[in-house]
This record gives sequence, C-alpha cells and structure tokens, in this order.
Amino acid sequence: MPEWKRAVIKVGSGLVTAGGNKCSTKYLLDIASFIMECINRGKEIILVSSGAVASGLSTQPQLIGKKHRTIPEKQALAAIGQSLLMALWGRLFDLPCAQLLLTYDDIYNRNRFVNAKNTLMELLSMKTLPIINENDTVAVDELKVGDNDNLAAYVAVLADADLLIICSDVDGLYDADPHKNPAAQLIPRVDMIDESIYKLAGGTDNTIATGGMLTKIQAAEKATCGGVNTIIMNGTKRGYFELLLNNIICGTIFTKAEHPLKGKKHWMLHARASAGKIYVDSGAVNALVSKGASLLPSGINKLSGEFNAGDTIEIIFAGGEQEIIIAKGITQYGSADLKKIIGKKSQEIEKLVDYFYSEEVVNRDEMVLIKREEHGNNQ
Repeated sequence: MPEWKRAVIKVGSGLVTAGGNKCSTKYLLDIASFIMECINRGKEIILVSSGAVASGLSTQPQLIGKKHRTIPEKQALAAIGQSLLMALWGRLFDLPCAQLLLTYDDIYNRNRFVNAKNTLMELLSMKTLPIINENDTVAVDELKVGDNDNLAAYVAVLADADLLIICSDVDGLYDADPHKNPAAQLIPRVDMIDESIYKLAGGTDNTIATGGMLTKIQAAEKATCGGVNTIIMNGTKRGYFELLLNNIICGTIFTKAEHPLKGKKHWMLHARASAGKIYVDSGAVNALVSKGASLLPSGINKLSGEFNAGDTIEIIFAGGEQEIIIAKGITQYGSADLKKIIGKKSQEIEKLVDYFYSEEVVNRDEMVLIKREEHGNNQ
C-alpha cells in the first residue's frame, strides 16, 4: 500500500456497541491505540464515528427492543447520546478532541462544504482529533446523508485525505456472504468498481447499524473517484491494526482512480442530487464524450422534472428502452426556459427566452462525465 499522510477512519455502531445495545470500549480501545500510534508517527487522522443513537438508547431502557421508533424519538436519542459518545472517545485519547456534526446540506451547499473543509484543516493544524458524525438531532430525510460510510467518503475527499479506512465486523468484501457461505473468499483488491462489485453487496442484520456492504461500496466509489485509497477491514481484530501500521492490509483495498476527480467536479457528481433530466441525441453524446464540448440546445430532445437555473441535472441518452446517464452538470437555464429552446440553434436563444444567460445549456467546466464501467476515467 502506498505511504499515506492523512486518513479518515470510520467506526460503525456495531463496533461502538460491540454488538449490544449500549456503548462499549471492547473494540474501541484497539482502534484508539491505532489512531494514537498513527498520530505519534506524524500522520493526521479524522475519525467518523457512529453510535450517538445507541449511546442515548442506553439511558432509555423502555425503548430498547422497540422495532419502530419515531423520528422525534431517534432525534432525542441522538441528542442525549452525542455528548456521551464524545465523552467515551475523549477518555481514550491523550489529546484534544473536537466534535463536528454535519448534515447533507453541509455537503450539498458549496459554501458550507468549503467552510467545513477550512474548519477541518484548522483543527488538524491545532493537533486536535476531529470526531465527525451526522447531525441526527436536526436532520430530516431530505437533509440526511443516511449512513456514516458515505459521510466518511465525503469527508475523505473534502479533507484531501490519502486513505479512507472503513472498520466493519467482517474482514472485507467477499465473493459471497461469509455469514451464510463458509466457502466465501475474501477479495483482497478491487481496482474497478462496476456493477459486478455492487452485486456482491448484501444488507445488514444489525438492528443498530444503518449501513451494510452496499453503503461501504458506495463510499469506496465516492472516495476512490476523488483520489482516496479505501480499505474495508475488520475492526474487531487487534492484529489487523498492528499489521496496518506496517502497511500490511488485512481486508479489501479499493485503489484510487488513475485520473481522480477533484474539487468542484467531485462535489458536483457525488454531493449534489439531480433536480431533473435532460435527454440528448446521439450527436450531442458524441460532442460531449469525444470532443469535450458543452451542451447546446440543438442537441436536446426532451426534459424530465422541474428545475431552476443553477440546479444539477443528469444528461441522458435514451437508446431503445435503456436510459444511459452520460453526465451530470449545472444547468444555466431552468426547465421553463429550456422548453422554449429545445432543438434550437444557439443564436436563436436570445429571441425565445426572457433572460439570455449563455449559448450553452451546460458549460463543459460545470459538467462531469459518468462512466462507471470505466471507473477512474471520469472527466
């Protein structure tokens, strides 16, 4: 494994609770020792930790075992548990710790994204350990990342990390479910995340956890696309951390893209949800993919969804019954104006819309091509 300077380590609820209904140091002691040794060796660490709801739950025994908790109950448990979780981690480190609570809106909004990055960099310069969790006390569905695997990937790219370590209760990615198939084989290295890799993912049987192997693969794709090597490893085994200190991996490493996306384009592809779709013809596909062109109205044949100028949209080619996502980008025209200029020449736009922004619907500099099957070659 290449040498690394800065890593994000994600620790899930299954490790924080040791598989039970309350927080435990059973596995956290070894993880904390690994983090301290890394810091003593001059490396920088950012910790993404689940476990707030589980911490809060330990104070409310009447809710333990309840299958369906209301949103207010979950948010109240998170509010109770955040301070308990921080106190638990704080006891394990001989250095200052800082808590950062993020929502999807902090990632989606470019200004907040940059501000979060600046805060992280300042904390690291202060020799402080940032401990990050999703802000479950205020986040509703539309503001939730949803799981800390993907949150950790966003943080790894945001922080310009070299490495993302996702600590799980399994040794890594297998060619079958190791809990159900004793003959399952560990996959030690993945150089390309495609549909065959996603098909290997199952769910999670842990009632505390919110993710599973699927979210870990999603996180690996986000991180590697942004130039961050990603490891999924078993966080319950002390020896694995000792080996990792010597750059020996016991788990699965997902290697970073050969041509990673950086900055705004990675944020655009992975952090911003699409507000609608723009369907284009084969000529436009060729211009976008082969010639590096911007999207012009003449290549558009239909729209889907209602969106505004400045929203992120998907550019789609409909080949027969199959829809192929060609790119994501920031549109300079809302859907209402776009309907007036579909299929028109660029010089006709000014006569057809109330406000003339540009001859281009999506500028090349605000567009990123999507080619999962050619992982690492996004432009």
